[in-house]
Amino acid sequence: MEITLELMTRELCHALFRGWQNDPAIYADISLFRPYVYDEAAVDRYFDSKQVSSRVLLAIMLAGEPIGEVQLKRIDREKGECTLSIHMKHDGLKGRGYGTEAERLAVDYAFYSLGLCAVNADTVKKNARSAHVLEKVGFKRIGEDEGFFYYRLEK
Repeated sequence: MEITLELMTRELCHALFRGWQNDPAIYADISLFRPYVYDEAAVDRYFDSKQVSSRVLLAIMLAGEPIGEVQLKRIDREKGECTLSIHMKHDGLKGRGYGTEAERLAVDYAFYSLGLCAVNADTVKKNARSAHVLEKVGFKRIGEDEGFFYYRLEK
C-alpha cells in the first residue's frame, strides 16, 4: 500500500486520534507517560492549536485512513528551514516503512511546496527507531544534549 500525506482536517484529526496509543519511547521523562484516552473536545483544541502560519499539520494516509501525523513546525521562511516531527497512531504501524516514506514525503513537501532549504529534527536518545529512520531518510546528526539527538537535512 502506498503512503500519502494530506493536509490535516478536523475530521482526519478525529479519525487519527480514535484508536490512538501513546508511545512511551518518545518520552524523555517516562514519569510523564500516560495512556491516551480519546476526548472529542481535547482533539478539537489540539487541532485548533496547530492552525498557525509557522506550522503545517499533515495526515499520514494509508488506504484512505489516517495512520499518523507529520508536523512541519517552527517554519522560518527567512532562514528557509523548519523542524519535522512524526507520530504514528500505534506501535502496530511501526517497522513497516510507513514512517520512513512519510518522512521522505514531508521533506519533499518542505523543500518543493514550501520552498525551504533545510529541515531539522530531534529524537529522544532512547528512541533508536526514530534515530534510525531519520538517518535512513538522509538526516545527519548535528548535535546532542543530555536527552536528545539533533538532526538536519539540507536540500
